[in-house]
Amino acid sequence: MRIRSALVALAFFSAAAAAQADTKILTVRFGEVVRDSAPYKSAESKMKAEFEKRRAELEAQGKSLADDYKAYQRDADTLSADQRLKKEKDLKSRESDINFAQRKFQEDLQNRDRELTQDLVGKVRDVITQVAKEKGADLIIQDALYASPGADITAEVLKRLNAAGGK
Repeated sequence: MRIRSALVALAFFSAAAAAQADTKILTVRFGEVVRDSAPYKSAESKMKAEFEKRRAELEAQGKSLADDYKAYQRDADTLSADQRLKKEKDLKSRESDINFAQRKFQEDLQNRDRELTQDLVGKVRDVITQVAKEKGADLIIQDALYASPGADITAEVLKRLNAAGGK
């Protein structure tokens, strides 16, 4: 019985090895392709330009608020109770508005980054599929622990993606 099971297992593994010998497996370092591609760098600089003005305005508002807090702390003893209360209320209101604007800025930045990344990921996948088909691949493995240089198509995908310029 054991010999029969061993023979069946040996036949199975031999068939699997033969099938595997006919299977062409390639690998790609997806994160590297995205990060090093011209379309990603272009989208990143475009996004920075979109949000730089808002970031600078928020920083200026924060600095102005900090300066006003210092002035209030310095002058608080000379103000009447009503003036102090009014000034504190104004400072807290401005602080709340700035905090809200900062949260909104971060949310908008993350959403925009997600949009640009999703567009690029689709393009990268299309190029990977094209290269894989041309090379006759049966399987593409993303971010393999090890791959021989002949099985790694990262450079080819990156080259084509950059040549397309993100179009």
